[in-house]
Amino acid sequence: MNCPYCTSTHIRKNGHKRGKQNYICVKCTRQFLESYSPQGYSEQIKKQCLTMYVNGNGFRAIERQTGVNHNTVIQWVKKAAITLPNAPQQSEIPEVTQIDELETFVGKKKQDLDMDSSQ
Repeated sequence: MNCPYCTSTHIRKNGHKRGKQNYICVKCTRQFLESYSPQGYSEQIKKQCLTMYVNGNGFRAIERQTGVNHNTVIQWVKKAAITLPNAPQQSEIPEVTQIDELETFVGKKKQDLDMDSSQ
């Protein structure tokens, strides 16, 4: 085994780090592991979380279903949004529109708003 920093072959065992054997180079005194495991979530998990977000699930609902922290999902969504193109500018006003039924109440409440109750 060689040191990954100075390629020296003079190395010693130096305890354990997170359940793996830790080594130290006698020449450059750097510590290292024999092999490193990949960190982070797989691309499949990222894709699943982003698909769930696009389908209308909230961040915390995604967290409950996948076990991925909601802050991580938010970061993935922001990173994915940067790569999307901007929305096209619409300079034309459409001639035909469709409005769903919307009923609002514009009127007075029980008390008269013009009169101050402290008078």
